[in-house]
Amino acid sequence: MEQAVLYETRGSIAIITINRPERRNSLGAAVRLGIREGFERFEADPDLQVAILTATGDQAFCAGMDLKEAAETGLKIPPRGPGGVPVIGDDLKVSKCTIAAVNGVAMAGGWLMAQMCDLCVAADHARFAITEARVGRGTPWAVPLLHMLPQRVTMEILLTGEFVTAQRLYELGYVNKVVPLAGLLDEALALAGKIAANAPLTTRACREMIHMAGEMGRSAALKSADRIFAPVYLSEDAQEGPRAFAEKRKPVWKGR
Repeated sequence: MEQAVLYETRGSIAIITINRPERRNSLGAAVRLGIREGFERFEADPDLQVAILTATGDQAFCAGMDLKEAAETGLKIPPRGPGGVPVIGDDLKVSKCTIAAVNGVAMAGGWLMAQMCDLCVAADHARFAITEARVGRGTPWAVPLLHMLPQRVTMEILLTGEFVTAQRLYELGYVNKVVPLAGLLDEALALAGKIAANAPLTTRACREMIHMAGEMGRSAALKSADRIFAPVYLSEDAQEGPRAFAEKRKPVWKGR
């Protein structure tokens, strides 16, 4: 049996690939475990700066929960932690940048897999939907959408279960780039490369600040941002950047 999730690295970039195209890359037990282990491996490796989550094939990025498995097990409230769907920022700690490269349909939990990543690149034929209302399931994980899409758009998506094109979500600011499928991974790698070339302490602090600010008011967020960036200002990299500029060379980041 082939691996349910593939893992590879290219320089400072990790590529985590859901590899169950015959099941529309749905979130069966082996896929859930593989995604969790892939991101844990990425987080633990100090040489890696950006992770890309994608999938095999041209039909589905992820069709969400494996409904056949759910029917067989009588799944009720989905478990959290080991065995459950791994969600960055919830039960899965990742401090570095992540990019979803959506190669096809992203439904229900597949939408969640794209949503939990920091950035999203999508193939031009990709479609997104939150279909839980059609099968009587729940969407507590959709709360962050209120910071990512207009309220009435979010309401329509949740209540109708209808598909939304990648182009429409690009126009709404949910998807960063829409490209032909043949260039999807290259586009994601190019975006990841731009991020990985920057100072790692700064990019991680920016990521933390943005997520943190979404949970706070303006004044509290500004104070917290000062705290987040204090060690960045005091780092060796904060001296290396201006020095490299003055010496007209590329900076050598140490991440400290």
